[in-house]
Amino acid sequence: MALALLVPGGRGQLGRDMVAATPGDGLVHAPSSAELDVTDPSAVADAVAVFATTARDAGLRPVVVNAAAYTAVDAAETDFDRAFAVNAAGPGYLAANCREHDVPLLHVSTDYVFPGDGTRPYEPSDPTGPRSAYGRTKLAGEERVLSTWDRSWVVRTSWVYGEHGANFVKTMARLAATNDTLSVVDDQLGSPTWSLDLAHGLVSLAGLVSSGGTPSRILHATGAGETTWCGFARAIFAELALDPDRVKPCTTADFPRPAPRPAYSVLSGKAWADAGLPPLRHWREALTAAVAAHAVP
Repeated sequence: MALALLVPGGRGQLGRDMVAATPGDGLVHAPSSAELDVTDPSAVADAVAVFATTARDAGLRPVVVNAAAYTAVDAAETDFDRAFAVNAAGPGYLAANCREHDVPLLHVSTDYVFPGDGTRPYEPSDPTGPRSAYGRTKLAGEERVLSTWDRSWVVRTSWVYGEHGANFVKTMARLAATNDTLSVVDDQLGSPTWSLDLAHGLVSLAGLVSSGGTPSRILHATGAGETTWCGFARAIFAELALDPDRVKPCTTADFPRPAPRPAYSVLSGKAWADAGLPPLRHWREALTAAVAAHAVP
Protein backbone atom coordinates (compact mmCIF):
# COMPACT_ATOMS: atom_id res chain seq x y z
CA MET A 1 0.00 0.00 0.00
CA ALA A 2 1.40 3.38 -1.05
CA LEU A 3 1.90 6.43 1.14
CA ALA A 4 -0.09 9.62 1.50
CA LEU A 5 1.83 12.49 3.08
CA LEU A 6 0.57 15.74 4.57
CA VAL A 7 3.50 18.14 4.86
CA PRO A 8 2.79 21.39 6.75
CA GLY A 9 5.41 23.96 5.79
CA GLY A 10 5.28 22.50 2.32
CA ARG A 11 6.61 25.56 0.48
CA GLY A 12 9.80 25.73 2.51
CA GLN A 13 13.19 24.23 1.78
CA LEU A 14 12.46 20.75 3.13
CA GLY A 15 8.76 20.78 2.32
CA ARG A 16 9.31 21.27 -1.39
CA ASP A 17 11.88 18.48 -1.45
CA MET A 18 9.38 16.21 0.32
CA VAL A 19 7.17 16.59 -2.73
CA ALA A 20 10.07 15.65 -5.02
CA ALA A 21 10.98 12.63 -2.85
CA THR A 22 7.48 11.14 -2.59
CA PRO A 23 7.05 8.07 -4.83
CA GLY A 24 4.79 8.51 -7.85
CA ASP A 25 2.27 5.93 -6.64
CA GLY A 26 1.63 7.99 -3.52
CA LEU A 27 -0.13 11.22 -2.71
CA VAL A 28 1.44 14.30 -1.17
CA HIS A 29 -0.25 17.49 0.00
CA ALA A 30 2.28 20.14 0.98
CA PRO A 31 0.44 23.32 1.98
CA SER A 32 2.31 26.55 2.61
CA SER A 33 2.19 28.23 5.99
CA ALA A 34 -0.42 30.59 4.56
CA GLU A 35 -2.56 27.64 3.44
CA LEU A 36 -2.16 25.74 6.71
CA ASP A 37 -1.20 27.77 9.76
CA VAL A 38 -0.10 25.21 12.34
CA THR A 39 -0.70 27.75 15.11
CA ASP A 40 -4.45 27.73 14.31
CA PRO A 41 -6.04 24.75 16.13
CA SER A 42 -9.18 24.75 13.98
CA ALA A 43 -7.22 24.84 10.74
CA VAL A 44 -5.03 21.96 11.91
CA ALA A 45 -8.06 19.91 12.97
CA ASP A 46 -9.76 20.39 9.60
CA ALA A 47 -6.62 19.67 7.59
CA VAL A 48 -5.75 16.43 9.39
CA ALA A 49 -9.35 15.18 9.29
CA VAL A 50 -9.73 15.78 5.56
CA PHE A 51 -6.29 14.34 4.83
CA ALA A 52 -6.84 11.16 6.82
CA THR A 53 -10.22 10.51 5.19
CA THR A 54 -8.99 11.27 1.67
CA ALA A 55 -5.93 9.04 2.06
CA ARG A 56 -7.81 6.06 3.42
CA ASP A 57 -10.58 6.38 0.85
CA ALA A 58 -7.85 6.15 -1.81
CA GLY A 59 -6.38 3.04 -0.17
CA LEU A 60 -3.23 4.86 0.99
CA ARG A 61 -1.37 4.90 4.30
CA PRO A 62 -1.52 8.45 5.76
CA VAL A 63 1.47 10.04 7.52
CA VAL A 64 1.95 13.67 8.58
CA VAL A 65 5.49 15.06 8.21
CA ASN A 66 5.80 18.40 9.98
CA ALA A 67 8.23 20.64 8.12
CA ALA A 68 6.71 23.88 9.44
CA ALA A 69 9.14 25.79 11.64
CA TYR A 70 10.23 29.22 12.82
CA THR A 71 13.92 29.09 11.92
CA ALA A 72 15.09 32.69 12.39
CA VAL A 73 17.52 31.81 15.17
CA ASP A 74 18.55 35.35 16.11
CA ALA A 75 15.06 36.85 15.76
CA ALA A 76 13.66 34.23 18.14
CA GLU A 77 15.59 35.86 20.98
CA THR A 78 13.16 38.82 20.88
CA ASP A 79 10.23 37.18 19.04
CA PHE A 80 9.90 34.27 21.42
CA ASP A 81 6.09 34.11 21.49
CA ARG A 82 5.83 33.68 17.73
CA ALA A 83 8.69 31.17 17.65
CA PHE A 84 7.01 29.20 20.44
CA ALA A 85 3.66 29.24 18.66
CA VAL A 86 5.13 27.75 15.48
CA ASN A 87 7.75 25.45 16.99
CA ALA A 88 5.93 24.17 20.07
CA ALA A 89 2.20 24.90 20.11
CA GLY A 90 1.69 24.03 16.44
CA PRO A 91 3.34 20.60 16.65
CA GLY A 92 1.20 19.92 19.72
CA TYR A 93 -1.96 20.62 17.73
CA LEU A 94 -0.76 18.34 14.95
CA ALA A 95 -0.01 15.54 17.41
CA ALA A 96 -3.42 15.79 19.07
CA ASN A 97 -5.24 15.57 15.76
CA CYS A 98 -3.00 12.80 14.45
CA ARG A 99 -3.89 10.87 17.60
CA GLU A 100 -7.60 11.46 17.00
CA HIS A 101 -7.37 10.04 13.48
CA ASP A 102 -4.68 7.40 14.18
CA VAL A 103 -2.17 8.96 11.78
CA PRO A 104 1.59 8.64 12.40
CA LEU A 105 3.42 11.95 12.83
CA LEU A 106 7.04 12.70 11.94
CA HIS A 107 8.24 15.96 13.47
CA VAL A 108 11.46 17.55 12.23
CA SER A 109 13.68 19.08 14.92
CA THR A 110 17.22 20.37 15.31
CA ASP A 111 20.68 19.99 16.81
CA TYR A 112 20.01 23.24 18.71
CA VAL A 113 18.18 21.26 21.42
CA PHE A 114 21.64 20.24 22.70
CA PRO A 115 24.00 22.56 24.58
CA GLY A 116 26.68 22.24 21.90
CA ASP A 117 29.52 21.41 24.27
CA GLY A 118 29.85 17.74 23.30
CA THR A 119 33.00 15.94 22.23
CA ARG A 120 31.38 12.97 20.46
CA PRO A 121 28.30 12.70 18.24
CA TYR A 122 25.11 13.29 20.22
CA GLU A 123 22.86 10.25 20.67
CA PRO A 124 19.07 10.76 20.78
CA SER A 125 19.10 9.80 24.47
CA ASP A 126 21.76 12.33 25.49
CA PRO A 127 20.66 15.14 27.82
CA THR A 128 19.33 18.20 26.07
CA GLY A 129 20.10 21.77 27.13
CA PRO A 130 19.39 24.40 24.49
CA ARG A 131 21.22 27.69 24.89
CA SER A 132 19.09 29.77 22.54
CA ALA A 133 15.43 30.78 22.46
CA TYR A 134 15.08 28.96 19.15
CA GLY A 135 16.47 25.78 20.68
CA ARG A 136 14.13 26.05 23.66
CA THR A 137 11.08 26.36 21.42
CA LYS A 138 12.17 23.38 19.33
CA LEU A 139 12.71 21.26 22.44
CA ALA A 140 9.27 22.26 23.70
CA GLY A 141 7.85 21.09 20.38
CA GLU A 142 9.55 17.73 20.71
CA GLU A 143 8.16 17.31 24.21
CA ARG A 144 4.61 18.17 23.17
CA VAL A 145 4.66 15.82 20.21
CA LEU A 146 6.08 12.86 22.12
CA SER A 147 3.82 13.29 25.17
CA THR A 148 0.64 13.79 23.12
CA TRP A 149 0.72 10.89 20.67
CA ASP A 150 2.55 7.58 20.98
CA ARG A 151 2.73 7.16 17.21
CA SER A 152 4.84 10.26 16.77
CA TRP A 153 8.55 10.43 16.00
CA VAL A 154 11.06 13.26 16.30
CA VAL A 155 13.77 13.50 13.64
CA ARG A 156 16.61 15.88 14.49
CA THR A 157 18.81 17.22 11.72
CA SER A 158 21.40 19.97 11.21
CA TRP A 159 22.94 22.48 8.80
CA VAL A 160 20.27 21.95 6.13
CA TYR A 161 20.65 23.46 2.66
CA GLY A 162 18.93 22.89 -0.66
CA GLU A 163 17.48 24.29 -3.84
CA HIS A 164 14.73 26.35 -2.24
CA GLY A 165 14.85 29.16 0.29
CA ALA A 166 17.78 30.87 1.96
CA ASN A 167 20.67 28.76 3.27
CA PHE A 168 24.42 28.79 3.86
CA VAL A 169 25.35 27.39 0.45
CA LYS A 170 23.40 30.06 -1.39
CA THR A 171 24.84 32.75 0.87
CA MET A 172 28.40 31.64 0.14
CA ALA A 173 27.71 31.56 -3.60
CA ARG A 174 26.25 35.06 -3.47
CA LEU A 175 29.05 36.53 -1.37
CA ALA A 176 31.70 34.92 -3.55
CA ALA A 177 30.51 37.05 -6.45
CA THR A 178 31.16 40.32 -4.62
CA ASN A 179 34.05 39.61 -2.22
CA ASP A 180 37.66 38.71 -2.90
CA THR A 181 37.88 36.88 0.44
CA LEU A 182 35.42 35.76 3.12
CA SER A 183 35.96 35.13 6.82
CA VAL A 184 33.99 32.10 8.03
CA VAL A 185 33.77 30.59 11.51
CA ASP A 186 36.11 27.64 11.99
CA ASP A 187 35.37 26.68 15.60
CA GLN A 188 31.84 25.30 15.19
CA LEU A 189 31.58 21.67 14.11
CA GLY A 190 28.58 19.98 12.50
CA SER A 191 27.21 17.93 9.61
CA PRO A 192 25.84 19.64 6.49
CA THR A 193 22.64 18.00 5.26
CA TRP A 194 21.17 18.26 1.75
CA SER A 195 17.42 18.75 2.13
CA LEU A 196 16.68 16.31 -0.71
CA ASP A 197 18.63 13.55 1.06
CA LEU A 198 16.76 14.34 4.28
CA ALA A 199 13.45 14.24 2.41
CA HIS A 200 14.21 10.78 1.01
CA GLY A 201 15.12 9.65 4.51
CA LEU A 202 11.83 10.94 5.92
CA VAL A 203 9.89 9.16 3.19
CA SER A 204 11.67 5.93 4.14
CA LEU A 205 10.79 6.49 7.79
CA ALA A 206 7.17 7.26 6.88
CA GLY A 207 6.96 3.96 5.04
CA LEU A 208 8.41 2.11 8.01
CA VAL A 209 6.16 3.56 10.70
CA SER A 210 3.00 3.41 8.57
CA SER A 211 3.52 -0.30 7.97
CA GLY A 212 3.87 -1.10 11.66
CA GLY A 213 7.57 -0.53 12.24
CA THR A 214 8.45 0.85 15.64
CA PRO A 215 11.88 2.50 15.60
CA SER A 216 13.08 4.59 18.50
CA ARG A 217 10.88 7.66 18.84
CA ILE A 218 13.79 10.10 18.57
CA LEU A 219 16.13 9.70 15.61
CA HIS A 220 18.94 11.71 14.07
CA ALA A 221 19.27 12.16 10.31
CA THR A 222 22.12 14.27 8.94
CA GLY A 223 24.72 14.05 6.24
CA ALA A 224 27.48 11.66 7.31
CA GLY A 225 30.81 13.02 8.47
CA GLU A 226 31.57 16.40 9.97
CA THR A 227 33.23 19.72 9.20
CA THR A 228 33.33 23.33 10.33
CA TRP A 229 31.48 26.20 8.68
CA CYS A 230 34.82 27.26 7.22
CA GLY A 231 35.44 23.77 5.86
CA PHE A 232 31.92 23.71 4.43
CA ALA A 233 32.46 27.11 2.79
CA ARG A 234 35.74 25.99 1.24
CA ALA A 235 34.03 22.90 -0.16
CA ILE A 236 31.30 25.10 -1.65
CA PHE A 237 33.93 27.27 -3.33
CA ALA A 238 35.62 24.17 -4.72
CA GLU A 239 32.32 22.90 -6.15
CA LEU A 240 31.73 26.28 -7.79
CA ALA A 241 35.21 26.13 -9.38
CA LEU A 242 36.43 28.97 -7.14
CA ASP A 243 39.62 29.11 -5.10
CA PRO A 244 38.91 27.68 -1.61
CA ASP A 245 41.77 29.74 -0.20
CA ARG A 246 39.58 32.80 -0.62
CA VAL A 247 37.76 31.52 2.51
CA LYS A 248 39.66 32.51 5.67
CA PRO A 249 39.06 30.98 9.12
CA CYS A 250 37.86 33.07 12.03
CA THR A 251 36.39 32.43 15.47
CA THR A 252 32.86 32.65 16.80
CA ALA A 253 34.02 35.54 18.98
CA ASP A 254 34.92 37.47 15.83
CA PHE A 255 31.26 37.51 14.77
CA PRO A 256 29.03 37.83 17.86
CA ARG A 257 25.34 37.09 17.24
CA PRO A 258 22.23 37.65 19.41
CA ALA A 259 21.71 33.89 19.79
CA PRO A 260 24.57 31.62 20.86
CA ARG A 261 25.59 28.98 18.32
CA PRO A 262 26.51 25.42 19.32
CA ALA A 263 30.22 24.79 19.13
CA TYR A 264 29.56 21.10 18.52
CA SER A 265 26.49 19.95 16.58
CA VAL A 266 27.40 16.49 15.28
CA LEU A 267 24.50 14.05 15.66
CA SER A 268 24.91 10.27 15.80
CA GLY A 269 23.05 8.26 13.15
CA LYS A 270 23.25 4.99 15.10
CA ALA A 271 19.56 4.85 16.05
CA TRP A 272 18.63 5.62 12.44
CA ALA A 273 20.80 2.77 11.17
CA ASP A 274 19.55 0.42 13.92
CA ALA A 275 16.02 1.01 12.62
CA GLY A 276 17.12 -0.36 9.25
CA LEU A 277 16.79 3.01 7.55
CA PRO A 278 19.21 3.89 4.72
CA PRO A 279 21.89 6.30 5.95
CA LEU A 280 22.17 9.74 4.41
CA ARG A 281 25.25 10.02 2.22
CA HIS A 282 28.45 11.77 3.30
CA TRP A 283 28.01 15.54 3.37
CA ARG A 284 30.81 16.10 0.85
CA GLU A 285 29.35 13.67 -1.66
CA ALA A 286 25.92 15.22 -1.20
CA LEU A 287 27.28 18.73 -1.84
CA THR A 288 28.76 17.58 -5.14
CA ALA A 289 25.42 16.06 -6.14
CA ALA A 290 23.49 19.14 -5.05
CA VAL A 291 25.58 21.51 -7.15
CA ALA A 292 25.51 19.13 -10.12
CA ALA A 293 21.73 18.98 -9.89
CA HIS A 294 21.57 22.79 -9.99
CA ALA A 295 20.07 22.76 -6.52
CA VAL A 296 22.46 25.62 -5.73
CA PRO A 297 22.89 28.53 -8.13
